[in-house]
Amino acid sequence: MDTIYALSTGPSVAGIAVIRISGPEAMDVASLFGFVMPKPRQAALRQLCEPGSGEQLDEGLVIAFRAPHSFTGEDLVELHVHGSRAVVRSVVQVLSGRPGFRPADPGEFTRRAFLNGKMDLLDVEALGDVLQAETRAQARLAESNRHWLRERVASWRDTLVELRGLTEALIDFADEDDVLQTFDSNLQQSILDLTQSLSDAAAPAPAAEIIRDGYRVALLGAPNAGKSSLLNALARRDVAITSEIAGTTRDVLEVNLDLGGFAVVMMDTAGLRETDDQLEQEGISRTRRAADSADLRLWLQPLDAPAPEHELRDGSELLVMTKADLIDSSAKQIYGLVVSAKTGAGLDSLITELAERAREAAWIRQGEVALVHERQRRALLEASEALREAVGFGADALEMRAEGLRRASLALDRLVGRIEPDHVLDVVFKRFCIGK
Repeated sequence: MDTIYALSTGPSVAGIAVIRISGPEAMDVASLFGFVMPKPRQAALRQLCEPGSGEQLDEGLVIAFRAPHSFTGEDLVELHVHGSRAVVRSVVQVLSGRPGFRPADPGEFTRRAFLNGKMDLLDVEALGDVLQAETRAQARLAESNRHWLRERVASWRDTLVELRGLTEALIDFADEDDVLQTFDSNLQQSILDLTQSLSDAAAPAPAAEIIRDGYRVALLGAPNAGKSSLLNALARRDVAITSEIAGTTRDVLEVNLDLGGFAVVMMDTAGLRETDDQLEQEGISRTRRAADSADLRLWLQPLDAPAPEHELRDGSELLVMTKADLIDSSAKQIYGLVVSAKTGAGLDSLITELAERAREAAWIRQGEVALVHERQRRALLEASEALREAVGFGADALEMRAEGLRRASLALDRLVGRIEPDHVLDVVFKRFCIGK
């Protein structure tokens, strides 16, 4: 097996850069750079020198991890050098010139950890989710799912082992009708209970989808209601074109925001009005589709315009009065949310309201499994389907029931990665960056 290496920190200039080396010859980097390897798990300051010339490339911390007590389960060395591009390039060039060393593929460190039994597939997917998390809620969901799903899977597997054992025992008493009648009904009910538990866990989890994909908010209203200006103010940058010319916005513009630790997708839309302009009509059609897909619809109404004609339908719609800078402050007291994209007045209250609604929509009870990966959902559905088939066989076909229980066990094994085709593993690990 090759020894792999990669820059595990970002490629930009930084104070420190961490270069990882893992594999059977990882410890040889000491002789390669001309230093004495420190004791395992003890950081030591070492000079890294150019092989042959002995010219110093850098001075940094070296940490060694002996197999199997490392992230990958192999011998692993970390070089903590200065983060300049010149230093990193020099160190990597030395590693690349060593026979048996090669650059790591994306996710290869984690894949080796999986293959060496340091992680299961739930750990791997949770790690990938944490690395890609852009909000606190996404990171918390990844960690809590890993913890609670592992506990549930262990419980399901224990139940399956017991059910399979009882089924095998009944096969041995196939000629004893009184024994079969006594135990078979209880066994059937236990299979049904487990089937329901798996089906419930595999059901779509809207809260998890909101945490992962974002709480979708559509900005709606007549032309020049201040939708684009409000979007720019919330994003704190010019992401949408603003103009006093009605109908400027022709398409749906999405911007991802982090509000209170939750991902919120703000959608700027075309103004709603009657028009003969075909391009604007298409924009209005897209606006209506965006409104239908939104978790929350903000109906914007300028304070200097006539009273709104739209009646709010339910809690998924909210009226926001805009252009507060154009109206005397005493007149604002009769309204709820009043904002000014120009002065920033009322934006904090609006952000607080949006964050609270996103939090409520993304609330997941402690211990509740909220799957975010289709692979996990598919494994649970396969297990529940196998159990449904198993429960359909009565006491006169116990061997068929045992086969269904066995297939359910295999599906749960695939869930944690005990058995999984290589092409499925490739899909899982391709999400990872190089160096992880």
